Amino acid sequence: MRIGYGWDSHAFKSGVPLKIGGLTLDHPEGLSGHSDGDVLLHAITDALLGAVAAGDIGSFFPPGDARWKNADSSIFLETALEEVRHAGYTIANVDTTLVLAAPKIGPIAEKLRENVATLLHLEPRDVGIKAKTPEGLDQDHVAIAHAVVLLEKLDADGQTRHMAASADSSEDSPRSVEDVVRKLLEEPAVLPARKPTFNTEDIT
Repeated sequence: MRIGYGWDSHAFKSGVPLKIGGLTLDHPEGLSGHSDGDVLLHAITDALLGAVAAGDIGSFFPPGDARWKNADSSIFLETALEEVRHAGYTIANVDTTLVLAAPKIGPIAEKLRENVATLLHLEPRDVGIKAKTPEGLDQDHVAIAHAVVLLEKLDADGQTRHMAASADSSEDSPRSVEDVVRKLLEEPAVLPARKPTFNTEDIT
């Protein structure tokens, strides 16, 4: 398994549409940038490229190259996905955090999740999108995105290795990957009871 981390920021700018996560949002200002300024897709793209040590978004799409002027950032994301597939990995899950004062992301978070999941060829349950305000950071006119991705190595048959390993470790006879997955779904994990790290009745 491999982990990738991506970060990006863009200042708000009047006269351009606001694109985040591949969606055009209703807001009086957009994000400046050589491409469409989609800060979320840029962070995810860098996380994917970093996870397979393939460089960064600038090495594939230099900001000085006129071909990428106002380009749709989904092109960058698809290129990163190709690098991941070429390296023999698949995405397990993605988690992201947006930091911006406006617009409010909460009301559209689910729609963002669905769209980003579609672009990544994932289920929405495998994509996390959170939003924070830049309280005390003096960054009210900037949008920032952080992204973390977890990749799983594929074996020769296109199955993830950790699932195949689980199938091979049965007590008596080998089980198929499908059997392992079915068992995990049918038998929810039982977690041990957690003990508080301090006495909650003795807080002074």
